[in-house]
Amino acid sequence: MADADPSQKVDYVFKVVLIGDSGVGKSQILARFARNDFSLDSKSTIGVEFQTRTLLIEHKSVKAQIWDTAGQERYRAVTSAYYRGAAGAMLVYDVTKRQTFNHIARWLEELRGHADKNIVIMLVGNKSDLEKQREVSTEDATEFAQKEGLFFLETSALAAKNVETAFLTVLTEIFNIVNKKNLVAGENQGNGNGNPTSLAGKKIIIPGPAQEIPAKSNMCCRS
Repeated sequence: MADADPSQKVDYVFKVVLIGDSGVGKSQILARFARNDFSLDSKSTIGVEFQTRTLLIEHKSVKAQIWDTAGQERYRAVTSAYYRGAAGAMLVYDVTKRQTFNHIARWLEELRGHADKNIVIMLVGNKSDLEKQREVSTEDATEFAQKEGLFFLETSALAAKNVETAFLTVLTEIFNIVNKKNLVAGENQGNGNGNPTSLAGKKIIIPGPAQEIPAKSNMCCRS
């Protein structure tokens, strides 16, 4: 999937939020996706920052607006507004720190409490390059993802492994949901049942039906 031509008009803007404990590598995942960059000296994020990248999905220009916030408890007040209008979320833990995985259920509960109920969610096990230090098995995470109806991938921001795939999976799913909604809105208008609903170019996209975890086994990858 290619980056869009900067001169092309943007058809859609999708907000995707990164959540999870501090230190799991959210900022590195964002830097790898947005700028293909990685820094070992990345400082803890204070408050909120976001970066954008514009991609072509099925010949449409889609701007991904990726938001990153600090995972520390004292910044929780920032995060309730942070979820507003998010069409997708990356729920990130560190495969070498069991505690960060144990906290995922709490993050998911908070996400579902603040975000649209059908937001597209990807569970991300980061730092998969540190296999010898692993404390969370791929099987445990796969089981949790299937139980909660989430997409799941293990990534390594350091090795640039699966970061692109994780974001593209979420963005393509949002894109498909929005296109389906546009199609239904067009049909309703054709039947005289309502007004056309154009979601193109809006910053806030509310997704439709909840996503299913993909059947393909390659969505759950070992490093």
